Amino acid sequence: MTAATLLASGFGIGRVMPAPGTAATLAAWLVGLWLLRLDPLLVLGLIGVLFLVGIWACGAANRELGADHPSLVIDEIVAFLLVLVVLPGELLWQVAGFVLFRFFDIFKPAPIDTFEQRFQGGFGVMLDDLLAAGYTLLILALVKRILL
Repeated sequence: MTAATLLASGFGIGRVMPAPGTAATLAAWLVGLWLLRLDPLLVLGLIGVLFLVGIWACGAANRELGADHPSLVIDEIVAFLLVLVVLPGELLWQVAGFVLFRFFDIFKPAPIDTFEQRFQGGFGVMLDDLLAAGYTLLILALVKRILL
């Protein structure tokens, strides 16, 4: 396993079957709980760096394993970290973010599906989960606006 594949698989988390994406999102949640103690701008910068590293790692891993192999989960990790940074810190919001993110990541409603097909390589792998995070945050922002 190359360094790129090791990174793209979330240091092996992507090998957890039958649900590597869910396992990676749970791992991101645990890491996120620790990261949320840091300055939010620092965490956003780290997420940006991880996004760029993920593009490289997924691109290289795609060549090794095949296009968007199920074990490539750095996209879930990075995108869910973004969700956690933006959401309120209460458990209910985090659970809602987890459920919605997994829903959008699995079912890929439009235009996520279109972007996934249009952009190939590492950027495409990373982009569809970033869009799923955006949908998650949009829905939860609307819920917060309506209910609170």
